[in-house]
Amino acid sequence: MKKELIINAGQTDVEIALLEDSKLVEIHRQKHNVRFNVGDIFLGRVKKLMPGLNAAFIDIGNKRDAFLHYTDLGPNLRSVLKWTKQAVAGQNSSRLDHFEFEPEIIKTGKINEVLNKNEFVLCQILKEPISTKGPRLSCEITIPGRYLVLTPFNNFISISKRVSNSEERKRLKILMESIKPKNFGVILRTAAEGKKVADLHREVRELEIKWEQIHQQLKHATPPKKLLAELDKASSILRDLLTEEFNSIVVNDKEAFNTIQTLLKTIAPDRVKILKYYKSPIPIFSKYGVSRQIKSSFGKTSTLKSGTYIVIEHTEAMHVVDVNSGPKSQRQDQESSALKVNLEAAEEIARQMRLRDLGGIILVDFIDMRKSENKKRLYDSMREFMKNDRAQHTILPLSKFGLMQITRQRVKPEIEINTTEKCPTCNGTGTIDASILILDNIERDMDFILSSKPKAKLSIKVHPFLEAYLKKGWPSPRMKWYFKYNKWIRIVSDEDFGLLHYSFYDRDDEIRLSQS
Repeated sequence: MKKELIINAGQTDVEIALLEDSKLVEIHRQKHNVRFNVGDIFLGRVKKLMPGLNAAFIDIGNKRDAFLHYTDLGPNLRSVLKWTKQAVAGQNSSRLDHFEFEPEIIKTGKINEVLNKNEFVLCQILKEPISTKGPRLSCEITIPGRYLVLTPFNNFISISKRVSNSEERKRLKILMESIKPKNFGVILRTAAEGKKVADLHREVRELEIKWEQIHQQLKHATPPKKLLAELDKASSILRDLLTEEFNSIVVNDKEAFNTIQTLLKTIAPDRVKILKYYKSPIPIFSKYGVSRQIKSSFGKTSTLKSGTYIVIEHTEAMHVVDVNSGPKSQRQDQESSALKVNLEAAEEIARQMRLRDLGGIILVDFIDMRKSENKKRLYDSMREFMKNDRAQHTILPLSKFGLMQITRQRVKPEIEINTTEKCPTCNGTGTIDASILILDNIERDMDFILSSKPKAKLSIKVHPFLEAYLKKGWPSPRMKWYFKYNKWIRIVSDEDFGLLHYSFYDRDDEIRLSQS
């Protein structure tokens, strides 16, 4: 499978598109001023105890207090609280070799039996703020790396289920037992398969240094305080997903390019050559077909090549997906036709769940099939389509009503992109200026700009249809401009522009004048 990462860095945010075989499967957006990411570690203060919910609200600096449930405290909570208190007072070290552990808390305990109001607590974000809810926290700290995850106050060694070879699992476990620090647990990721002890030992040491940095920041700290920030979205995706299947990483921002280049030199020096800096004036998402796929993939209805279409509805409690064969269904027996439509829809539904980051309960109403072997084939195919989904998920076989129930982990708000557009000609009023006057309007604005700045290297950005019109014929409108102004006007197309919308730019790409 061919994988590409397309990174569009703007002034206020960064958009990241993951393509598999040129098909958009994930889209991520991160604002530059975002303060809370999954994986960030904080020193927080217990603001309120809620025995009825068996949870506490923690102040970590968010406008809404973060939520910490008893089940997310971890069995070694008392040890974490003790170590944190000592670290704030400057009475201990980052190493846990000689740290005396406290008794574990019981699974069925009460929140007010283990936490006190205003107590300092070391915590990590599990879920980003969603809707009116604050972040969700855990006291089971994890420090992720490329090959493994370090978990302080534990002693276990866990290996990814995707490492299926028993000999390799045994080898990795023996290696980790010899190099892991005392009283630290380790989770070995799939990327650790086949790695040498030197690679694993180097990363263990890097993660230990991060833990030491947390310890240093805790000295005399006052909550709320961020102790360790997760990598930016692009870097964390690379850390978690970079494999031999990646053949291209394209970024249009020099600073982001340098950051990713530094990361690649650290985690995969042999893969630096796949990183490319994009300089073309054509928007990067338009060049790689991302904008078109976003427009066609989001919205209530998604139509497939065969004419099959799925309708995705969101309710307060769940997402509901309805599968329809469409008007182009081939004439064959009903059972075969239903199986073909369902298999095609299942692949698209799996993609849509990743793309929109749907979470919670997803209920899929497939077209009814009678044969049990076809139902099993559909169930097995859905599991196969979702095997690359990084979010934890559970898929149940078809019920007797032909419904498939899926639960999918939710760690951030669902991605919603409005693909409808205001009418580009009437701006929603229902009336328009005469479209035949578009050339007159462009030339009027061009006269105004060039009269005030005659040496400007002018370019105009327009919809692709208008671009084609301006370049059409002999002499084309652009050729006429050249004869009139003795200046070659560069025309740039942008799929996101309205049909009759245009903007002028000078040599510095500074916007001069626009019309919609």
